[in-house]
Amino acid sequence: MKPVVALDVSKGKSTIVIYDQKRCIFEGEINHCQADFESLRKRMILLEQQKGQRPEIVFEATGVYSMALEKFLQDRGYIYCRLNPLEAKLQTAAMRRNKTDKSDAHELAKTHFKINRKPIFQQDTYYNQMRALSRYYDEVDEELIQLRGKMHAILQLSFPELERMITPSSALFLNIVQLYPQPSFLLVHSKTVIRNSLKKNTKKNLSLKLADKKAQELLLVAKNSYPAIDASDVRCEQVRDYASRIADLRDKKEEIIAKMVALSLDRKEYHILRSFPGIGDVTACRIIGELGDIRRFKNAKQLNAYVGIDIMRYQSGNTQYRDRINKRGNKKLRKILYFMIFSMISLRKKGQNHIVDYYDKLKKQPQRKPHKVAVIACINKFLKVAFHLISHNIPYDYEIASTHS
Repeated sequence: MKPVVALDVSKGKSTIVIYDQKRCIFEGEINHCQADFESLRKRMILLEQQKGQRPEIVFEATGVYSMALEKFLQDRGYIYCRLNPLEAKLQTAAMRRNKTDKSDAHELAKTHFKINRKPIFQQDTYYNQMRALSRYYDEVDEELIQLRGKMHAILQLSFPELERMITPSSALFLNIVQLYPQPSFLLVHSKTVIRNSLKKNTKKNLSLKLADKKAQELLLVAKNSYPAIDASDVRCEQVRDYASRIADLRDKKEEIIAKMVALSLDRKEYHILRSFPGIGDVTACRIIGELGDIRRFKNAKQLNAYVGIDIMRYQSGNTQYRDRINKRGNKKLRKILYFMIFSMISLRKKGQNHIVDYYDKLKKQPQRKPHKVAVIACINKFLKVAFHLISHNIPYDYEIASTHS
């Protein structure tokens, strides 16, 4: 039986215990620094020499705090078991138990002799970078949503007509808000000056004819507008700042996706996902970023559990609840896949897709499924197909997929 090194990880340090034949032979603490990691490595080398085999390493994932330890183990070529907090809690649960860093480390070591824990699948650096970029994309998107809400609130005071005459998500709209946040800023200029200003400050190619038309429309609504705040109000400058930051964040989102695409160009899963009708660069890259290396899953059922769409049943005596999805998986990936199905349905005319056919079938059968139930069923079908195609390096083909579905 191999010796076990168990660590309870906290901020900047770890409590470590070493067990041999279910007996504790060492207990201590290390800081997450180069000197202490090197000391731990020497101790494990000595242990390996004494026992003739490498120790098994187990610890509980603690977000960013356990990343330094994990990087050290990967750099030194160690195989380890990383438990998620829920998994660790269930495995080390006891009727009566004192909760301390030392006791947690001891419980991890003791239970390791009883439970067949599988070593963590160590992914290529590519997947870690894609995950980081996907999460960065999410953060930027959340900030965008917040800023749009704030900008909308001020525009209702300064120039509410703008949101009705121009699409608020367009680059042109953001330029106009920065140039003319209140009608008074428009009324001091002629149509020609406004037209030239719009054309000059819009990054996308805005034709002279369209710029002239927009300038005329802006002057008309500005003359009839009755804003709740004056041009000298500080909120006019505030809404300009919001519009500028939103424009920068939009550019940042495009930059992040461009980086993800550049990283993925020589990856088979990227091209296979892009071969599905309705999946573009953003969706393909973000699926890879959140899903990681699909080879770590043995079958599509494990994939469903990771996403959180596996079925959860509850029955006790005469009480039985309706089946529903577990929702214990990756909620970000679940959201991406949910909107991916929407995209596939809306783009059904641009290419045949057996997943859309399956959605239509579920909605037309005698006991038609509710919309959300049908979408989840489509996600399940997509994951099965994607798992098979990526595992066998086969691009999507409607004829083959529809034959086997």
